[in-house]
Amino acid sequence: MQELLKDGVIRVYSGSQPSSADDAETGSLLLKITVSSGDFTPGSPTNGLEIQGPIDGVINIKDGEIWSGKGLSDGVAGWFRYYDNLEQTGAVKSAVRLDGVCGTSGAQLNMSSTSIKAGATTTIDSFEITMPAS
Repeated sequence: MQELLKDGVIRVYSGSQPSSADDAETGSLLLKITVSSGDFTPGSPTNGLEIQGPIDGVINIKDGEIWSGKGLSDGVAGWFRYYDNLEQTGAVKSAVRLDGVCGTSGAQLNMSSTSIKAGATTTIDSFEITMPAS
């Protein structure tokens, strides 16, 4: 999983996530998460996110990285999509990506507040995806 999602990016959307990560994005794009809110260009490793693990079946933020982004529009974060380094959007069956829920506690992507404000920086407190047992 680490290699598949290496140097990726997370987009945070309002509303409910689609039924499959192969489906097109739904809701409004509120936030783009990179390392320390840096600019991200698909295909380049610069400011791309890295994960570690699984440790005890869970993948999470690589030690030492700060995941954050500046709000693109006002809204309430409902779900996220973690894209690989190519950041393929839309309905694509061959794209490497995963979806999850945003929250302030107990979600897969946790932040201090799910209220996103345009221009304000949001820092991710934790990212935890439980991997199925092999």
